[in-house]
Amino acid sequence: MTTLPNRVLNALDRFNAAHPWDHNAHYHRWILRQLPRRFGRALDVGAGSGDLARLLATRADEVQAIDADPAITARARESTPASAPVTFTVADARTRLPAGPYDVITCVAVLHHLPFTETLERLRRQLAPGGTLVVVGCARAQSLGDHLLGAVAAPLNAAVGWSRNRGRTAPPPPSMTAATRPARMGFPEIVREAHLVLPGARLRRRLFWRYTLVWRADT
Repeated sequence: MTTLPNRVLNALDRFNAAHPWDHNAHYHRWILRQLPRRFGRALDVGAGSGDLARLLATRADEVQAIDADPAITARARESTPASAPVTFTVADARTRLPAGPYDVITCVAVLHHLPFTETLERLRRQLAPGGTLVVVGCARAQSLGDHLLGAVAAPLNAAVGWSRNRGRTAPPPPSMTAATRPARMGFPEIVREAHLVLPGARLRRRLFWRYTLVWRADT
């Protein structure tokens, strides 16, 4: 027999599937606020459909954008004006990154697909002195605080989906078509491992099942 909480969750899942919106894109403007108004080279790891890379290109002299998915990388190229200073490359961040150094590195909803500590070490080595690394990541809910934040986010998520789709059903945006996997690390473990690699990094839990990390190479 289906319990009331399960029925409510199932109803929310159906509603959200009918009114999708991109939780990662929600943080793109926040990412820009962490960065200088102008900078030289930027690297976007896990660029997906290229939305963030195109935003970075409004401030950067050059943006290198990588993703392991050839199909979504092709879509990103097609959606990007030829005049934009963005290069999209199919590459696996575990084995290859375009040569740095970079003044800005961004990584959105990607780290939980990769070896966490090793990837942060590789990104740190690619960062220019004084450069900024910004991560928006996914963590596994473990603590009471995590579950309470998720409970707050659930109705807000539905409200935002309804508002952005103007009450109509809609297909998922291109940025939501890439393969995903659940996060395995909890937030306390993420904080602990991040501080070992990036002393002074600022990490925060966020709404919509995300956390953020900001680190500057002069810290």
